[in-house]
Parts: sequence; structure tokens; C-alpha cells
Amino acid sequence: MSSAVASRSAIRRLINAAQHTACPCHGCRAGGAHNPIHALQQMRRYATPVESLPVEKEYAFEVAAANLRFGEGVTREVGMDFKNMGARKVAVFTDPNVAKLPPAKMAIASLEAQQDLPFEVYDRVVTEPTEASWRDAIAWAREHDCSHFLAVGGGSVMDTAKAANLFTVYKDADLFDFINAPVGKGLPVTEKLRPLIAVPTTAGTGSETTGTAILDITSMAFKTGIANRALKPVLGIVDTLNTRTASRELHISSGLDVLFHSLESYTAIPYNERTPRPSNPIYRPAYQGSNPVADIFSMWALRTTVKHLPRVAKNGDDYESLSQMMLAASFAGIGFGNAGVHLCHGISYPISGLNKKGPQFKYPGYNVDHPIIPHGITVALPAPAVFQFTAPSNPERHREALAVFNEVSISDPSITSIPDSAIGAHLYEAIARFLDNLNVPRGLKAVGYTNNDIPALVDGTIPQRRVLDLAPGIGDVAGEDGREHLTKIIENSMEY
Repeated sequence: MSSAVASRSAIRRLINAAQHTACPCHGCRAGGAHNPIHALQQMRRYATPVESLPVEKEYAFEVAAANLRFGEGVTREVGMDFKNMGARKVAVFTDPNVAKLPPAKMAIASLEAQQDLPFEVYDRVVTEPTEASWRDAIAWAREHDCSHFLAVGGGSVMDTAKAANLFTVYKDADLFDFINAPVGKGLPVTEKLRPLIAVPTTAGTGSETTGTAILDITSMAFKTGIANRALKPVLGIVDTLNTRTASRELHISSGLDVLFHSLESYTAIPYNERTPRPSNPIYRPAYQGSNPVADIFSMWALRTTVKHLPRVAKNGDDYESLSQMMLAASFAGIGFGNAGVHLCHGISYPISGLNKKGPQFKYPGYNVDHPIIPHGITVALPAPAVFQFTAPSNPERHREALAVFNEVSISDPSITSIPDSAIGAHLYEAIARFLDNLNVPRGLKAVGYTNNDIPALVDGTIPQRRVLDLAPGIGDVAGEDGREHLTKIIENSMEY
């Protein structure tokens, strides 16, 4: 690995970390002695929702296994799949760009090859979907009343198809009935949804493996979504041919989503520290906290992404790395779909939402007619500061992550010699270096945000309880709803 000269700010951070052993993410105040036992007791409570009284902790986790088919050209089989299911009529969801590309054409040809298999195409999916675009898709789906759904596209397409499926079954429900609390009612899904097959065309969201669907609530200037296992596709068709037409920028943004799905789920609070314990299994959330099964998938995806994403960025024709990134996206989806994500994603939602009225930054390489900071980029922008903040909660897991980014073993002296108190600062630098090598903008200022925007970014993050309550150091720890800590993280994310 080539060496690079460290910046002055990097040197200052590392020296500061080496000299100060106090836990930076649990509000140790100047003038008071640091009590590690008290800090640990606070950490044990960090997943409790602010409004909850002390109750029993969770004692179980569930694994929503994903059905995946992985291979070159397997999109051609989707018509037979629907025929085997006895489909009456298939609703095909895609977007205007993908509709013109080989993956969608291959899927349509597969449907056309089957006798007596009618289908209707909805190709108006919006990249980074909004409340309005979801309502349009839902109205279309209710009108056409299809028995099965097919999504061919990236996360925006798959998430929109999930929402359309849900509200086709719940014909009289309002959108906010199922959107995550506290933004919506977060009602449980008790009815069986119609079968959905997802064919991803990006190596990013892992939406083909999860029951999560994300949208932008433009009136509130942040993203949220619906998370319920019932939304999970019955089959994800992971065709290694389907990302070959993507731009370099799309590969990088999508790959960063994989990277931080993996790292956030691996560093989320343990499932048995989450409270409250559900009174009924139907209320057990899809995002449960880190657990032994999710850990395996998340760490494999992290290692694979660190290895192969830079290769894809350098050479879009590296088909081996493209294939590995497709697999990593699905593995990360299984990981975070059962464990959850936390601060990077929580903060990313207002970064994306506020951009439409604020900086109006339009990221290069995206064929859209509206301002956009791609999801993977919005997740990456706060990442160095996020993991510097979370490192004290579990130094060993963050040490493992540092070893992955530095491409050495966990037993390498360069890793073992770092004290726990300095792991966060070293991981900050490792992540920043990785992002630099991919030409990711160097902080929020690089995409148009200023220090004046910090309060609004914090305000847009606070409602993301679904993910914040899985974040070490957030929840009902010192700082109440986490505002103080979030403000500091976002301040540290403005530039690096």
C-alpha cells in the first residue's frame, strides 16, 4: 500500500486521541473525573427510545432469510418464475433510464416468452423517490390490480415496487399509516402481500434482500421509509450482467452504500441490548441490532467492498470485481436487513432532503433533471466523523474495521499497538483516505452546505429513531435525543 503524507489536521487528531483517553461519545464534561463504569452503564441504555420507561431488554433476534439467485444472465429466467407461480398478471416496475437498457429488455423478453402471462409496465419511478412519486406508483398499482410484482432497477425502483405492493393489498390505507414512527404511524403489516421478484441493476442498496423501502418526504426535507419483513421480495435475481452499463459515478455511490451498510450493521448496538422487548413477536423490528448471523454477512461484505470497489472505480470492465460487488451488496443487505444501520444513514436523510431547496447540488454522472446527491455519497460524507464517535462503544469491532481498511490482519503490530482510546481517530483517517481515493467530496461543504445549515441537518436527523436507536451513544444517553452529539458529528463532517 502506497504511503501518503498526513495532513496537519490528521496529525492533530491522532495526537489528541493518543493523549486523551476519555470517552468522546458519552458526554464526559470538563472538570469532572471520567468514570468508565458510569459511561458503560449509559452505553447499556443507548437503544432505549426516548419516550420509553425502563423495561426488559430484548432476548431474541430473528433472521429473515433472503432467497437469492446469483449468476450471469439469470434475468432470463424471471418469466419462468412467474409462470411457475401461476401469476395472473405481472406489474413491472422500472425507471425511464433502466427501461432502455439491457436488464429491463431482458426481463421483458423473458415475460413475453411465456404463453398467457400478461404484464403491465410502470416506468415512471423517480430516482430518489418522493412522497409524490410513491403516491403516483401506488395509484397505478391499485388501478391495474396485478397479482405479482417485478422490480428491475436500483434501490429506488425496488423500494417503489415494495410500496406499491403494500398499498395494493391495503387499498384504503394512507401512506403515513405504515411509514416509520414518529414520522408516520408505523403500523404492523398483518396481511400477506403479493409476490415480488427484485432484479437489481446496481451493486448498492441490497433492497432485493430486505423489507425496507425509503422515500423523501419533501415537505419535511428528509428521508424516512417503511421497514417490515413482509415487504421483502420472495426472490432476488442477482445477475452479474446487470451493472455493466452503469457509470463510474453510479458504481462508486452504490458501492459506498454497501460499505456503510456493512460497517454500520457490524457496529450497531447488540440485539440483546435493545429495549423495549416486544410484547408480541409481530412488533419485533426488522432492525434488531448486531447479532451473530448478521455479523458474518456484514463483515464479508465489508472486506469484499474494500477490496473490489476501488478496482471497479479504476476499471469498469473488471467483471470479476463487478460480480463480487453484486454479491457484496446482497450480503450487506442480509446483514443490515437483520441488524440495522445507524448514524451514517440517519444523517444522510436530511443531507439528501435539504439539498433540493438548499444547496441544489447536482452530482455528476447522474442522468436526472433535478438536484441530487446520490444516496451512497450522502451516507459517506459524515462517515469518518461517525465512526470516530462510535469507536469507544466497542473498540475491538472498530479495530477490526481499521484492519480491513488498512488491508492488514487484526494481529498486525500496526493495529495491535494502537490504544483503544485512539482507534476512533485512526479509523477516521482510514475511512477518509479510502473516500479520497474514490474522489468523494471532502465533506458537506464540498456539496454546498455551510455551518448555517447544521441546525437544520440535526433537526432532520432527530426523527430518524428507527436507526438512531441502534447507534452507540445516541438514544436516551446523555444529550437527551442525541442533539448535542449529532451537532458535533455534523460539525466534524463539514470538511476533512
